[in-house]
Amino acid sequence: MLFEEFDLDPSLLNSLKNMGHKAATSVQQQTIPMAMEQRDILAMAPTGTGKTAAFLLPALQHLIDFPRRHSGQARVLILTPTRELASQVHRYASHLANELDLDIGIITGGVPYAPQEAALKENLDILVATPGRLLEYLDKGQFSAEMVEVLIIDEADRMLDMGFATVVKSIATEAQGRKQNMLFSATLETGGVRRFADELLIDPIQVNIDDAPRSEKAKIHQWVHLADDKNHKFQLLCALLNSEDVKRTIVFVKTREVVASLEGLLQQAGIRSAFLRGDMEQKQRFQALGKFTKGEVNVLLCTDVAARGIDVEGITHVINFDMPRSADIYVHRIGRTGRAGAKGTAISLVEAHDVRILGKIERYTEQKLKRRVIEGLRPKNKEAKAPAKKKDKVKMKAKAKAKKKKK
Repeated sequence: MLFEEFDLDPSLLNSLKNMGHKAATSVQQQTIPMAMEQRDILAMAPTGTGKTAAFLLPALQHLIDFPRRHSGQARVLILTPTRELASQVHRYASHLANELDLDIGIITGGVPYAPQEAALKENLDILVATPGRLLEYLDKGQFSAEMVEVLIIDEADRMLDMGFATVVKSIATEAQGRKQNMLFSATLETGGVRRFADELLIDPIQVNIDDAPRSEKAKIHQWVHLADDKNHKFQLLCALLNSEDVKRTIVFVKTREVVASLEGLLQQAGIRSAFLRGDMEQKQRFQALGKFTKGEVNVLLCTDVAARGIDVEGITHVINFDMPRSADIYVHRIGRTGRAGAKGTAISLVEAHDVRILGKIERYTEQKLKRRVIEGLRPKNKEAKAPAKKKDKVKMKAKAKAKKKKK
């Protein structure tokens, strides 16, 4: 379906053309027509499916159709869980609105207050923000949500994971005059996303990316390498990173301490990398991401917390050096590759103590992950078996008594 088939303003169509966008993705086809009718939207759409344009185009069209008569604060409010995602959405919105006389602002934590306070005093048509910093300005009376007509919540599942549910609800309560709400999430099954949506949305149209054609779905090849110990696991990692087909890779680890030590070990092995940790300053984060996105380094080490909101194109591989603590986090991790129908690869390095979570991942994704070996680095030990669940002694006694009675 071409964008020309939607009732979009010519200026938006020109921007889409200049950005190289021709045909709408599945989530855009399902969302844009309903959103332009001002229906609330509940969409299950992971990053890389075109969801940003799916909510920005209807929002921009609304501002074109109903131009404001007097200057004031934001009419469209977009909440994102992280600074990086806010920056990406702000940049994308600015590109789409290139031919429009609109003021688009951004408010996030980790940056000085003064420029943001000055921006809030000026006219704003669209505001992209992280909830924590925006609530500060709301409490101080420097921001008012009274003029918000369209409220958009991006990556709602991540928002809940980071504990922003109450903050978002407070902001939504202040935006009493809103005419439309849109909520996007990579999954609707975990973290109370549906309950969260029920409190914010009114009779929403539900969009499910599972209905997308196969050409749009991520084609992620997934497999496992069994590791005997930490040293063996590091050797496997180096072998993988030195492979010719590994072009741009995110390596996930459990803690920020491991990030630091692994970066040093890789450097000793002649492999340059950048890293992200949750305790880094914003300037350091931008510098690390800049090195990675510009291709100065092809390996980015990060924890799950530090990786939130990263949206980098051309990720060929995701490597789980440390396995995630849950199956849905695994899905989020590997979703960094295989974007918008492109092929990607996700490789997990599994020690004996990881077999339980590996089983959970295989059940959650409904697929058995292939076990592969690298010549010269074959594991010496067989795959460990997941520990059996401890049986409930009370239930066992009850069963024993029932059997005796039958006899």
